[in-house]
Parts: sequence; C-alpha cells; structure tokens
Amino acid sequence: MANGLAVIGVKHTLVEDGIDILGGGRLNGHNYGGGRIDSLGDHRIAMAFAIAALRAGDEIIIDDCANVATSFPGFIDLARKVGLQLNEETVEEGV
Repeated sequence: MANGLAVIGVKHTLVEDGIDILGGGRLNGHNYGGGRIDSLGDHRIAMAFAIAALRAGDEIIIDDCANVATSFPGFIDLARKVGLQLNEETVEEGV
C-alpha cells in the first residue's frame, strides 16, 4: 500500500503497525495524482486503488489484479455502477 500511495503522491508515514496518511493536500484541485500501481497480486491493493481513482487527478493503472475476480466476482460491475471507468486488459504470459 505504501508504495502505491507514494506513486499517486499521497503523503504518508510508515509506522510500526501500519501507515499514517497525511490528509489535506490538493494537487490541481484533486486529492492526489495518478500513476501505475503494482498490486503485487493482492486483491485488497487492487480494489483500494481502483476506488482511489474516483478522486485522482489522473488515470490510475493497476497491474496484476486478476485475483479480484476470484475474491469479489462482481467488483467491476459494482464499481462501474458508482462511476468508475474501468478497462480490463489481459497480458499474455511471457510478454
């Protein structure tokens, strides 16, 4: 999570038992920017940054999130219903 927060420009501090997120900043009228996030195969990271895209000032691209379909099969449809513009892309193995 901390790596993804850094990518999109969210000020935060790692602490012994988690992450302190420093709020209040604005980037061109948005809470934070966009960027490319590696979910590291963790469905929680993938879904969290998909939701973060609602308030981002630029596109957030999330890599390695096929596991979301296993843990929350209806996530993409539900996310689209609340206004997210999601595009699914398949990457061929070895490419």
